[in-house]
Amino acid sequence: MAHFHEHNHSHCESCSHGHEHHHEHEHHEAHEHHHHEHSLKKQIWLIGITVVLLIAAVVIEKNLSLETWQLLLVYLIPYLIIGHETLHEAWEGIMKGDAFNEHFLMSVATIGALCIGFLPGAETEFPEAVFVMLFFQIGELFEGYAEGKSRASIAHLMNIRPDIAHLEDSQLKDVSPEKVAVGSVIVIRPGEKVPLDGVIIEGNSALNTVALTGESLPRDVKVGDEVISGCVNLSGVLRVRTTKAFGESTVAKIINLVENAGENKSKSEAFITRFARVYTPIVVFLAIALAILPPTLSFVIYHLSFLSTFPTWLYRALMFLVVSCPCALVISVPLTFFGGIGGASRKGILVKGANYMDVLAKVGTVVFDKTGTLTHGQFAVTAVHPDECDENELLHLAAHVEHFTTHPIGAALRDAFPDEATDGCEVSEVEEIAGHGIRAKVGDRVVCVGNTKMMDSIGAKWHDCHHVGTIIHVAIDGQYAGHIVINDKIKGDSAEAIEALKNLGVEKTVMLTGDRKEVADNVAKTLGLSEYHAELLPADKVKYIANGQWAVDSFVAFVGDGINDAPVLARADVGIAMGGLGSDAAIEAADVVIMDDKPSKIALAMKIARRTLAIARQNVWFAIGVKIAVLILAALGIATMWLAVFADVGVTVLAVLNAMRALR
Repeated sequence: MAHFHEHNHSHCESCSHGHEHHHEHEHHEAHEHHHHEHSLKKQIWLIGITVVLLIAAVVIEKNLSLETWQLLLVYLIPYLIIGHETLHEAWEGIMKGDAFNEHFLMSVATIGALCIGFLPGAETEFPEAVFVMLFFQIGELFEGYAEGKSRASIAHLMNIRPDIAHLEDSQLKDVSPEKVAVGSVIVIRPGEKVPLDGVIIEGNSALNTVALTGESLPRDVKVGDEVISGCVNLSGVLRVRTTKAFGESTVAKIINLVENAGENKSKSEAFITRFARVYTPIVVFLAIALAILPPTLSFVIYHLSFLSTFPTWLYRALMFLVVSCPCALVISVPLTFFGGIGGASRKGILVKGANYMDVLAKVGTVVFDKTGTLTHGQFAVTAVHPDECDENELLHLAAHVEHFTTHPIGAALRDAFPDEATDGCEVSEVEEIAGHGIRAKVGDRVVCVGNTKMMDSIGAKWHDCHHVGTIIHVAIDGQYAGHIVINDKIKGDSAEAIEALKNLGVEKTVMLTGDRKEVADNVAKTLGLSEYHAELLPADKVKYIANGQWAVDSFVAFVGDGINDAPVLARADVGIAMGGLGSDAAIEAADVVIMDDKPSKIALAMKIARRTLAIARQNVWFAIGVKIAVLILAALGIATMWLAVFADVGVTVLAVLNAMRALR
């Protein structure tokens, strides 16, 4: 049937330079879509005309007593209308030295059925010949439709491709996103796609990121926030300074990734391609043997005339050819994987190829990085323990003192008490003491915020905290006032992610982190991980993946946020990156990218992969099972050409319909 692999491959090839030739690509997309629709309509017309002409031919045969050659001419008209493309493909295959394809099998079987009536004592099989070609084309039609559906599922990603950018020069002008230099200022109006990655310099708005992440809630953005190409600006006008050229932007990378996913064939697909190459010649030679050996043996043993038994065995051999055509396998398996990749991309999970679907389905151990993967990777206040004052007062004073520092701890305190700028307190005499903390006057009180060394140096009687994290001690006018606990917050769905993986039968969930042992221990216990290893360097993580004790038949997935995890992502059987709206290193190094940073999507990715693999297996066993049964019946003379047509085309249509389930 229509060469799914080749068509897919050429599509990828032509698109891989997409970001350089944006409009050419758009034109190519539209042209290909139009061409696809046109060829489907043409096929439907040809099938319709053939059905009418075939009925007419059967009526003529019943009512007029024509010679065999005259009858052949009547049936040749519908045969050539419906079969000319198949015959042409078969001939091209022979010319290229690749004769043994499904078109060749169909051509030989139908030409044989047309010729069989000219043998002495044989019945004509003209209607059967036309029917085999007709059903073969119906199978092609279904495949074309399903392939179109799969493409559409991936093409929804193409909708994120921006058309124009409003560039601020001396005035606003509309240009192609490729022509915008890094550092230029662009304007994005409400309702428009963000054309390039950049930073907001004016305006605030909400962004719809559903096409990139599958996340339905809009993200609020303000001055200083990064915006990613492919999102849709919902409310305000934004002025954005671009940080990347179009070819390097998130949207161009994602589209390129998904389009080239077809290049990485799964084991099942690679096997089917090899299988078809070996299988088809064997089938042809078996058919020849089936046509010639039994009549020869009956002549030698029973002295029956060769020509009296030859038509019966030739008919069986032709049926054998029709049944054994490997269409159902060659089409439905790649289509299933293509559908699975498309379905995953709709959920914000980018799988870089069908081969990774194979691996994902068999993952037995999931290894996580901690910071940015299971946790947010940002410090936040997790507890406030006052001694002399209330919680609010303690936070209020600490936030004022830390107001001018660039340290992440200062940022966490400022975020916890954001009203400091408007409360009218005056901060003066700010002094940063290296390795200790910060001292400042807030109003008329001297406030010290820092570690235990600072408390000791001013003689404040501090006490420790049972919470895990970084403890920030506060003293007011030399008296200990309490402490604030700052820690990296665990993501809301991390626990759910671990639970979901265990429910899927993942034997081990492991965390590798460069963080301190007590922090790692706390996270591991909170989430219920099987084991953890702390205080590791990136090289130690790679070593752990390489030398870990894993089950022989299961694969290891590593999940990281990609920036320092690139070596480990590349070393694991399958690297899963938290794509975090635009972490480049992650998108480059990983095999699977989770676009919205949610660990719970890992279990979903595994479920999609398992389902895709299960559908592919169902198709393989169903197709082979039906074919073997009908082949045996054909060899015994019990099957008819109609049953043979079902065993080929019927099975193909059912397999393709089954493959389309992978899209959902």
